[in-house]
Amino acid sequence: MNRMSTEPILIDASDHILGRVASIVAKQALGGRKVVVLNAEKAIIAGQRKKTIEIAMHRLTRGTHGSQERAPTHPRRPDTYFRRVIRGMLPWKKPRGKAAFRNVKVFIGIPDEYSGKALQKLPEADASKLRCRHITVGELSAAIGAEKR
Repeated sequence: MNRMSTEPILIDASDHILGRVASIVAKQALGGRKVVVLNAEKAIIAGQRKKTIEIAMHRLTRGTHGSQERAPTHPRRPDTYFRRVIRGMLPWKKPRGKAAFRNVKVFIGIPDEYSGKALQKLPEADASKLRCRHITVGELSAAIGAEKR
């Protein structure tokens, strides 16, 4: 069995399609690698801006009449929104999926500890050839009420 490096994979999500980056990150995490996603607020969601915001706002209306401790929580910040998308691509209810999810970190911008390091771009997730309307995760978060930092 070959030994994997302990260095995390640093992925720059700016101008990349959210779902494609998330699927690559989920696959790497399931393989046992540590993955760090930077610039989460600059990832792109393909689709009409108004419709995307409408779907996200509708999702926020889900709640419960029972215990608020068991009520669903809905991410609004770009980094938590991105993590939730990744979590949806993992077998979350199994120990393997939980362990993989712990190997994933997502940040808004680039923290000081990763500022000088080389960031990886994903050509298969690049949105430069995207010809439809789109919205960034940061714009979506601002529209659904994320607090400013």
